[in-house]
Amino acid sequence: MEKPIFPSKHMRITQGYQEGTHKDSYAIDNAGKDYNIEEVYAPFTGIVKKIYPNDANEVWLESKEPVEYPDGTIDYMTILFVHANDISNLFVGKEITQNEPFYKEGTKGNATGNHCHIECARGRMEEPGWHKNNSGYWSINNGKKPEECLWIEDDIEILDNYGYSFKKIEKEEQQEQKESTETVDKTNDKEKIFTAPKTDLYGVYLKENQQLVIKELS
Repeated sequence: MEKPIFPSKHMRITQGYQEGTHKDSYAIDNAGKDYNIEEVYAPFTGIVKKIYPNDANEVWLESKEPVEYPDGTIDYMTILFVHANDISNLFVGKEITQNEPFYKEGTKGNATGNHCHIECARGRMEEPGWHKNNSGYWSINNGKKPEECLWIEDDIEILDNYGYSFKKIEKEEQQEQKESTETVDKTNDKEKIFTAPKTDLYGVYLKENQQLVIKELS
């Protein structure tokens, strides 16, 4: 069972929850090592459930299976990522493997400096995915504090944790989790299946040497 990992190799939280534009929410902003654009990694193996490109390229990622929270809770998890400048590689229904880079820091929408706005929630995504809170800001449904949802590993450099205490995965567990992810990667390299829920236009992002096979089911 996967343990959700903080989605950046550098933790430098520049705005915490319950303050400023994050009032009445558990949102955080992470700006990485510096103010350049850094990769954002999938905290767990998940499915893209919703994309909202009309504001700040918001993307909701829901865990494919129940995950283990730092307090021992076993449940699904949904995380909202905001501010990437380009999400042309993503589409609803896309499966992303834990630790796979899939999003980036950016300035799309109401953002000062490159960063990623992150909101965690317990359970599966509930439509429409967010709500307008008492302070007038849009927040993910069933939001939880990030330190109650995400773990850290040795390869994550802590530059500023904003005073939040994140639980660390033991080295032995890190290796087991890495081996489990590598097994999933090998399986996914062989075959990935996406069934179109309706007749529509879909985008596909391919890495070098990947092949696309389209089958029409009878």
